[in-house]
Amino acid sequence: MIPVVTPVEMRVIDASAPEPVEVLIARAANAVARSAIDLLGGCYGRRVVVVAGRGNNGNDGRVAADRLAARGVRVEVIDAADPPERFPHCDLAIDAAYGTGFRGRYDSPIPSGVPTLAVDIPSGIDGLTGVASGHPARAIRTVTFAALKPGLLFGDGPPFAGEIEVADIGLDVDSAQTHLVTAGDVAAGWPSRCRDAHKWQHAVWVIAGSEGMAGAAHLATTAAFGAGASYVRLTVPGGVAPSGGPPEAVGVPLAPDAIAAIVDRDASRFGAIVIGPGLGRDPAVAAAVRAVARRADCPLVIDGDGLWAMREPLAWETAAARVLTPHDGEYATLSGSPPGPDRIAAARALAADRAATVLLKGPSTVVATPDGACRIVTSGDARLATAGTGDVLSGAIGALLAAGATPLAAASLGAQVHGAAGRTCPAVGTRAGDVAAALAATVSTLVEVRADEGAVAARSGRRQ
Repeated sequence: MIPVVTPVEMRVIDASAPEPVEVLIARAANAVARSAIDLLGGCYGRRVVVVAGRGNNGNDGRVAADRLAARGVRVEVIDAADPPERFPHCDLAIDAAYGTGFRGRYDSPIPSGVPTLAVDIPSGIDGLTGVASGHPARAIRTVTFAALKPGLLFGDGPPFAGEIEVADIGLDVDSAQTHLVTAGDVAAGWPSRCRDAHKWQHAVWVIAGSEGMAGAAHLATTAAFGAGASYVRLTVPGGVAPSGGPPEAVGVPLAPDAIAAIVDRDASRFGAIVIGPGLGRDPAVAAAVRAVARRADCPLVIDGDGLWAMREPLAWETAAARVLTPHDGEYATLSGSPPGPDRIAAARALAADRAATVLLKGPSTVVATPDGACRIVTSGDARLATAGTGDVLSGAIGALLAAGATPLAAASLGAQVHGAAGRTCPAVGTRAGDVAAALAATVSTLVEVRADEGAVAARSGRRQ
């Protein structure tokens, strides 16, 4: 995982560094110069213009300019506060005008189309929220230092930042409570199945679907199998398992007023329950959701209409984990207001208020626990912006909980694989069912990295 720190946290980290600021600036400048040479493809005959501000960000750019000049690059430094009317011709512009602490509007003098390398964060992008103010330059790469900044991952940040390179300049970021999840984390953290496993050890109960919404139950069930569930019971309140659903699912229809009592009796046999996708808003069903959520003694994923039923806070009667998976509209239903631009703070606030792990869906998904630990997932893209993909995600998280993953790991790894599965699907016309069908192969591809490394270790006689 890659640490992510806010601008305020970064200032504390900078202040606690044992090295003087001049040493840190030199290290940052070296990283910028190396990245610039890489983008230039060499030094000879190249022209670079550095737009430098007055603070440390500008100093990083000025020292980088010296490093480049020493390598034979023709470099010109211009003042961010007083740029020339005509921007000099160059092969690369370096945006070192303002860093994560900048407030106000910034209109970059770098013309559109000029290849740009941003220092720490594109100037004019809010370091906490990613909101653009004015007209920042659109970078092809951003070199940021020690850790990622939220502004690079949210809002306008990703398209303006381009490729992101995290440069180690010797700062201690072990205090970070927020981390970006990577594909390597799936390989390292995906639960394995023991040799003597049986179907009940990774069993998931999906309570979902209603008249006209049977597909939601189908999607969640298919995803649970794809993410490793070994047994799935499917309950569609008042009905039977939807026709055309996974034949492996065991359909157990129940009347709404019988659900809570049967869950009380049978929940201990399951590793997790997924409740809510496509349930509808019948008062009897909503009452059943609240009863199950309050009393369940196995981990629970609450999604879709289940979140609507949870709009009033409940006092949990057991210590079982609860994972809530709202999009922005459902977040507003649960909290009374939209999440706002600081999505990390929003997810943390709801997690603390509801004493549950919260997965706040979005282009960059945030997972937060009541104690403030946070994970960010950016593996998905616009292919997930289609009806039913949330049902797929809830099923995948349920399978991970059933396999013994912590709520934080289950939600973050599930979201990482969900996004990765979406990226294997067609760029146009992808349906939620395509994502669900791609889960098993995606997980296998990512987890095979771990298996391959283990096989090499065994052949070489190394111990893991």
